[in-house]
Amino acid sequence: MPTVLLTLGRLPKALDLARSFHAAGWRVVIAEPHHRHLAGASRTVARTVAVTPPAEDQAGYLNDLARVAAQEDAALILPVSEEILHVAALPRLLPAKTRLLAMPQSLIQQVHDKAGFVEIARDAGLPVPQSHPLGTPDAAALAAALAVVVKLRHGCSGRGLLRLARGMPLPAPGEPALVQQMIEGDEFSTCSLAHAGRIQGTATYRGTLISGSVAIGFERVAHAAIEDWVARFVAATGWSGFIAFDFIVDQGGTPWGIECNPRLTSGLHFFETADIARAILDPTRPLRFRPEPRLQQFWSVMTALSEAMGDWPRYRRVLRHLVTTPDVTWRLDDPLPLLTMPWTAWPILSAARRSRRPFGEVAMLDFTFSAKAEEPSTAA
Repeated sequence: MPTVLLTLGRLPKALDLARSFHAAGWRVVIAEPHHRHLAGASRTVARTVAVTPPAEDQAGYLNDLARVAAQEDAALILPVSEEILHVAALPRLLPAKTRLLAMPQSLIQQVHDKAGFVEIARDAGLPVPQSHPLGTPDAAALAAALAVVVKLRHGCSGRGLLRLARGMPLPAPGEPALVQQMIEGDEFSTCSLAHAGRIQGTATYRGTLISGSVAIGFERVAHAAIEDWVARFVAATGWSGFIAFDFIVDQGGTPWGIECNPRLTSGLHFFETADIARAILDPTRPLRFRPEPRLQQFWSVMTALSEAMGDWPRYRRVLRHLVTTPDVTWRLDDPLPLLTMPWTAWPILSAARRSRRPFGEVAMLDFTFSAKAEEPSTAA
């Protein structure tokens, strides 16, 4: 029985991957800094191994992953979320027989950098907003002429996002940031699996319930122009693996790419679970959609419901969402991940409550990436 090593277990995306590979006859092992986590409660996971948090010691984290992969004889290493920015440096520590589903780290870093993403998309002839580095004369001129968004070049989950009306002063330069033309329109996101520049499946979706800047309820939609944009970017980069984008579609129907996540996002939940592993293992296989067009993260919505106390219109809206929308993790034949989540996710939940920050942002703090992080040694 071959083994797949997942490099995160705390997010629902990991649970979909674990269930899919288990159904395909694979043994599932998870490497996680947290000793307890959502996917660890699943009957589909054979083992969890604790590893060093990469935000504390990137080299130690990579060496831990290489050691676990060797000990478990992993045939495939599968990044789950933002840790891919670290994990993409792992091939130098792995034997040739172990496959890592990730593009080269240099390309992943480039598209994760919001300025690098704009450059690649523009070179491919795709519509992206005018963008300039904060602190440059071009950025100042753009902010004087148009409403803009200021965003951290390496930020995630809305961290550091600032919206400014035309003519408002820009913040002082600090952490590298981008000043970008504000596009008015409807927001959409995508999640795709590709192989060698060819799309196997793209889920386009939008948030139906938002916590902070993170969607905790989602609705899948069809949007041909967005799907064409994604296919052209994937072909231009020769992408293999998962990739995701955020878009704003203007009143004329043009999709403007505003951000790239070179990894999985919650759009994964819209694919048939059984198809995910099969499509990863056989690039000729397409990904089908699961029948439910709307999904939610139950416990996050429960938290939003408690926060809406005293605001009756919002409370009623959140409650209606809660009772009418399927949860992304619930399965009758594997119930423990949902039922035990308040316990498995308590360290994240309590930290989010103390800091008054969204769960999704707090969940990835120990995976914060710096391009200047320490290089790994060659010892596994």
